[in-house]
Amino acid sequence: MPTPPPQGIHKRSLLRNDVYESIRDAIIDGTFAPGERLRDPELESWLGVSRTPIREALLRLERAGLIVSQPGRATTVAPLDPGSTVSAQQVVAAMHELATRLAVPQLGQSGLAAMGRANTAFAAAIKNNDADAALAADDAFHSVFVDACGNEMVPVLLEQAMPVLRRVERQRFSSHEAQHSVTAHAEIIRLAALGDADGAAQATRDNWLSLAGGAAR
Repeated sequence: MPTPPPQGIHKRSLLRNDVYESIRDAIIDGTFAPGERLRDPELESWLGVSRTPIREALLRLERAGLIVSQPGRATTVAPLDPGSTVSAQQVVAAMHELATRLAVPQLGQSGLAAMGRANTAFAAAIKNNDADAALAADDAFHSVFVDACGNEMVPVLLEQAMPVLRRVERQRFSSHEAQHSVTAHAEIIRLAALGDADGAAQATRDNWLSLAGGAAR
């Protein structure tokens, strides 16, 4: 049969993502505190959408470990759990290590320059105690490798594991104690510029694993 007209399918997909990201970000930045109950009518009023995209977003957030759902009872923001954080950190570190190893041989001067700019912005954000800007700059730094690695599974797995880790990152990026990550980023850039894929990959892994116990990468 002929392919049917889209009928707004893409718009609905974008709406679902927007709703998911809005609730996710509110959990990460503490607007919704651990243990807080999430009520559909309040979320509908806040976001101006129907219950369907909200329920879909909550299912994704439950899979990501950010909420706890008890059917017929309540949906609450998940507590900060050290075990879940470490598990997510291990996956994230492994995926970024792989992305770096695959990407370094493909990187040109433009990629290295983009990482340098991102690290400069990261350093400024840390100096200003601007956690949101620090997170954005840190994402820009690491996304250079992810975008260049050529493995489509890497971003899929990172999207699943990152939300749990993001809450710990945001707390740490609000302080000057994350300053050592600027130096770690600079070393990753140096190794990548030398074409040392293994060295850059190990440095990237160490950078992410340094987040253990609440330390920023």
